[in-house]
Amino acid sequence: MSKAMKDKAVRVPQLLWYDNNELELSFPSSWEVNVCYMKGHRRPPISEKAIREAFANPIGTKRIREAAKGKKEVAILFDDMTRPTRVAEIVPYVLEELEAAGVKDKSIRFIAALAAHGALTRLDFVKKLGESVVSRFRVYNHNCYDNCTFIGNTSRGTPLHINTEFMNCDFKIGIGSIVPHPLTGFAGGGKIILPGVASMESIRANHATLLVDTLTRGEGPLPWFGRFEENQVRLDMTEAARMAGLDIKIDAVLNGKGQTTALFVGDPEKAQIEGVKLAREVYVTEPIAGQDIAVLNTYGKASEATYALFLVSQLLREGGGDLVVIANAPEGQVVHYLSGVGGRLYFPRTSLPENVNRLIVLTPYIDIAGGDWFAPPESIVWARTWPEVLDRLTETHGKKAKVVVVPDSTMQYFPL
Repeated sequence: MSKAMKDKAVRVPQLLWYDNNELELSFPSSWEVNVCYMKGHRRPPISEKAIREAFANPIGTKRIREAAKGKKEVAILFDDMTRPTRVAEIVPYVLEELEAAGVKDKSIRFIAALAAHGALTRLDFVKKLGESVVSRFRVYNHNCYDNCTFIGNTSRGTPLHINTEFMNCDFKIGIGSIVPHPLTGFAGGGKIILPGVASMESIRANHATLLVDTLTRGEGPLPWFGRFEENQVRLDMTEAARMAGLDIKIDAVLNGKGQTTALFVGDPEKAQIEGVKLAREVYVTEPIAGQDIAVLNTYGKASEATYALFLVSQLLREGGGDLVVIANAPEGQVVHYLSGVGGRLYFPRTSLPENVNRLIVLTPYIDIAGGDWFAPPESIVWARTWPEVLDRLTETHGKKAKVVVVPDSTMQYFPL
């Protein structure tokens, strides 16, 4: 849904893992300013009662307290800081279930499902899991280059090398979220295994070899937001999760403030399928085309702000316009050993995104190397404050401009 602004001020969320506040964007009163909200922007956060109901009635499997009885070692995977899942709010219910099953603390470990991203620090662990969990349990980073066990090839030919610590456990849980994704249609489900705790060889085979094969068969170019059911890359991940023995997956669907608005617990594939039904409704956004300026905020995945680029082509006018990406990530853009600078699938950007005449990146935390995700560094205009951005825009557009603001371009998607 869109909303024409009368007071010419828009507030967008920022700094999810820090102050978690809002940034006010002011515009000249003579400009036409619209906001593209996702349909579920204002969905209320989930209640404690609803969380307990989700755990008490898992989808397609036994309740954790029943399935975990007699198990000797438990691994709990969780997604990293590039994902908005508020794992700390979910973990207490998981631990309650395990305690009811008779599982002792010493038998539980948490593993950050980093895929090919950089390692987390203790500070990150506390933000993601909470101080009480970090000081009570063993918490590890996944290493995609070492300590992985080969468990076979998927039917699509992906060799699966999975985290050895995880594979040595006899009960396995994953915690993540279902959000739009340009490669898999929607995240969640088996993605916590592949790429989450897979080796670099496995990740590359799934992300590159399988992707090229899919494109060769004429299934269309990226992005694939919303393309889920027959998505070969996603189906490969689902198969990998079964092969790795993932018992339970817990996936959150989020609102515009990053709050958990629904929870899907159960069989990794069946729970994801049910969650995607709601996710399609929550994250879908109607684009407003023909704009002079597109302001794309990044919130849920601010350290992967390049996701914003997938939306811009449907917003700017014919002939191009100005793109402003708000990337307030104090940690900078993600360390990515597969497709980041120096990674095995790294491809330098040689031009601005299509239909963009000027790219302005707004962040107090300027990350020149991270800017390479967006465009050639020399073509990016950096700004530390919104007034700086506004000065540049008014110099170009004067008293008339059509502007669209997307509150979280990393979690919203346009209809297929």
